[in-house]
Amino acid sequence: MKKILLLLTLSMMCTVSYSQKKKPVKKPVAATIALTKADNLSAEIVRNRFCVFVTNGKAKDSLFSRPFDPAKTQPMDAKITPFKAKGVQLYAISWTQKNISQSTLKNEEATTTFTEIWDASAMKQIIANNQVTTKVSEIVYLDKNKTVSETQQKMRREGFELTITPEGDIILKNKTQENRMTYDPTQQKFISAAPAPKKKK
Repeated sequence: MKKILLLLTLSMMCTVSYSQKKKPVKKPVAATIALTKADNLSAEIVRNRFCVFVTNGKAKDSLFSRPFDPAKTQPMDAKITPFKAKGVQLYAISWTQKNISQSTLKNEEATTTFTEIWDASAMKQIIANNQVTTKVSEIVYLDKNKTVSETQQKMRREGFELTITPEGDIILKNKTQENRMTYDPTQQKFISAAPAPKKKK
């Protein structure tokens, strides 16, 4: 009996276990994130790119794509706004991206608003506009010895704000300028609108 127990113990100790080879782990493919859609246009995030697609039946074509660095920013607030200008169907596609930079004394949060107007049927970009709004928070010392300080808040704007009128014109505006542009179907572009006639006194 003792010999049998001894043999069993030895056989358990000497059992050789065979390990299976590990299968290579596949890296997950970046998921497509649907953002918004209007008519047959859709905006999506595909592998670190902001993409807009046009779907006609079963065919899905890329209208455009814009790269971004996911470590720094992410497209947000995407909108596709259909409108007509001089009888032509156009689409205003807009989205925002934030970039934050921080230091001991100064923090800046820059929001860039991208707006692109497209003729989707012609697969043609009509106009593109970027506006950057930066919130600045800065600690400013009020004495030479840097013992007294205050936090100052500022807002900085660069570029033009783009708005679309009910008539299908666009207005590009900043602190010092305001330009109204109207669509010319022949040239397939926005041109400066004629100034409104002055009212007679």
